[in-house]
Amino acid sequence: MFNTILVPTDGSKLSQKAVEQAMLLAKVTGAKLVVLHVYPKFPGSPYGTFGPAEDILAEAHVSQHEANAGKIFAGIRNLASAAGVALDTVLVESDDIYMQIIGLAKKKKCDLICMASHGRRGLAGVVLGSETQKVLTHSAIPVLVMR
Repeated sequence: MFNTILVPTDGSKLSQKAVEQAMLLAKVTGAKLVVLHVYPKFPGSPYGTFGPAEDILAEAHVSQHEANAGKIFAGIRNLASAAGVALDTVLVESDDIYMQIIGLAKKKKCDLICMASHGRRGLAGVVLGSETQKVLTHSAIPVLVMR
């Protein structure tokens, strides 16, 4: 049925539920699970600092997000190991989350994207947007949305 399932996570409880459901689906179908975590690009240093100070801040930004992703991935690796599911983890720095999701799904030849949604409706959904909505709109690969 499915060979490779992509599940993006931000480490929230909601995305953790999507990871768990994708893990169950991968186990049942014998699929490999690809877990993606995208963190924002360094926005630049505050107060107009530049030179070595900005480099130090940029390095701290990356190392903080790598450490956070390490914690997220460690828990998921434990789940995958217990479930006997093959797992690949990917960490990306980008401000275009939905594009990274779709791009990685194509690159890894995923046949399903499984992701969480907060289910915002009305004006909040329009104003805030949703990475899930953007993926649904632009992906040629099937998307399973967990609420």
